[in-house]
Amino acid sequence: ALRMPARVRAVPTARAIASPRCARVARRRVPRPPRATPRPDYDPKTLFSPAVMSDFVPTHVGEMYGLEKRPSPFAEGGSLWEFGLGQRFIDNRDSVSLNPLRTSYVGASEDTAFSDERAVRAGAREEIYYDPKRVKAAIVTCGGLCPGLNDVIRSITTTLEDYGCEEILGIKYGFRGFFGDEAADANPLEAPMKLTSEMVEDIQITGGSILGSSRGGADMPAIVQKIEDMGIDFLFVIGGNGSHAGALAIDKLCREKGLTTSVIGVPKTIDNDILLLDRTFGFQTAVDEAVKAIRSANIEARSADNGVGLVRLMGRQSGFIAMHAALASGNTDVCLIPEIDCPLEGDGGVLAHIKRVVERQNHAVVVVAEGAGQEQLGMIGETDASGNPILQNFAKYLQQKLKDAKPECDIKYIDPTYMVRGCVANAHDSIMCTVLGQNAVHGAFAGFTGISVGSVSAHTAFLPIPRMIERERLVDPDGRMWHRTLASTGQPDFF
Repeated sequence: ALRMPARVRAVPTARAIASPRCARVARRRVPRPPRATPRPDYDPKTLFSPAVMSDFVPTHVGEMYGLEKRPSPFAEGGSLWEFGLGQRFIDNRDSVSLNPLRTSYVGASEDTAFSDERAVRAGAREEIYYDPKRVKAAIVTCGGLCPGLNDVIRSITTTLEDYGCEEILGIKYGFRGFFGDEAADANPLEAPMKLTSEMVEDIQITGGSILGSSRGGADMPAIVQKIEDMGIDFLFVIGGNGSHAGALAIDKLCREKGLTTSVIGVPKTIDNDILLLDRTFGFQTAVDEAVKAIRSANIEARSADNGVGLVRLMGRQSGFIAMHAALASGNTDVCLIPEIDCPLEGDGGVLAHIKRVVERQNHAVVVVAEGAGQEQLGMIGETDASGNPILQNFAKYLQQKLKDAKPECDIKYIDPTYMVRGCVANAHDSIMCTVLGQNAVHGAFAGFTGISVGSVSAHTAFLPIPRMIERERLVDPDGRMWHRTLASTGQPDFF
């Protein structure tokens, strides 16, 4: 959406934002909206193209509760028509193919091998189901940090204001921030904060999230009660698989209570491990930063006699960062990811291969995803606050085993984990964040709920959350990209 001329407001200072007075603004109780009853004839399948399969049909809270439709302010005759968005409205019958590639197999026809699953195309609609002047929206960032969080917060905030929204809250430090203003000794820095376009104008040039983030704290019934008490119409949840599961739980509870709140997810993970999507925001930036670490390891390894640069990268269950960074660097000799077995011993094992590489060229660069090699160490059986398994450090274990097997090796261990996730988004990710934030707002005003917005086949789509969180997206050990990586590193297929 094109940016509208900003309304003239005083920019709050940091002291003002943190003041008890500002906190009271955020926690002021508002009249509860009346609970709604679903229409008996509600059938979401009739709203979209027949080409959209039933499990990709999103919930439409506007039609479910028969909310009043009104022209978008960007529609012809509306106050913002002159800015041009109205000439590019999306129809609900528009769809995006999840699988544009046709493939043929020996003994099978082309039609047999091709399945054209389609999802609803994202974008602004000509009719909306909420009055922008009366909408109260909230944004929350959950889970670990990721490049681009501030870009998404900025995009959602400015697009809401472009529609005409005046009440936008930032929930501090993840889901637990819904209760940051309730304790008698509550810290005003933990209370929900009011967001404006002036406040978020330059936040994209810093890493992290101005709202903070955290894992856990997801008492869903209590959060939904708080949503009702605060009169929140839109909730935007920026997070990964666990956070989207939380968003889905909130959405279901809102429907059970008859609340007309629209819950929209924006997928965030540098691991790129969310199903259906081309890429998640922050991933490309993480790969860029990881490549810098690999090239530094290469310089260290080449500058030492029998030098080995050992780089540990993020990738709890999916090895996309390690694979892409190893391929992009051009000087990685071994890449180990969670999706493959990593046998250390024997002539065909990892240690023997690294020793051969060092003996041949007097140095080696090894890249290890954090979730690799867990079969060697055994799972701890514990989980973090988000429910993710706590992993053992296989890279450190490999360092010691290599030192034992070849004592003359000079091993340089590099772990850029927090540098990779806490940096500013690159241009590619920043653009993606802007597009995702805009479309999240368009989806909310269009009456959708229980969806996330993501890039599919180079287009932006509205995707039902249940399909996205069925499992983690993994590297295919038989896929082309992994075999390109093997060709680049020259390592055997340990798998």
